[in-house]
Amino acid sequence: MMDKQPEALRLAACLEEPDHCTILQMRQAAAELRRLHEAHDWQYKMAGDRLRRIEQLEKVNAELLEAIKAALSDDQPYIERCKAALVKATGENNG
Repeated sequence: MMDKQPEALRLAACLEEPDHCTILQMRQAAAELRRLHEAHDWQYKMAGDRLRRIEQLEKVNAELLEAIKAALSDDQPYIERCKAALVKATGENNG
């Protein structure tokens, strides 16, 4: 994406001097603004997806921590809690 920044800056400079800007350059500037808007929307969506994944992993980590604490406290149902937490963390059920 960085290879397009000089183009955006070149077109911005052209728009700052509209008397020296051709119709073609104005159309290129409009196209570049649309492209940058699309790229921004995609990055915003990806950031949201990553944030949701982080929140999901934080919940899994909390469950794993509770299972470990239960195991260390010699709480009898700790094995089932550990298995359930591991299945949730890995997505695998190894019996």
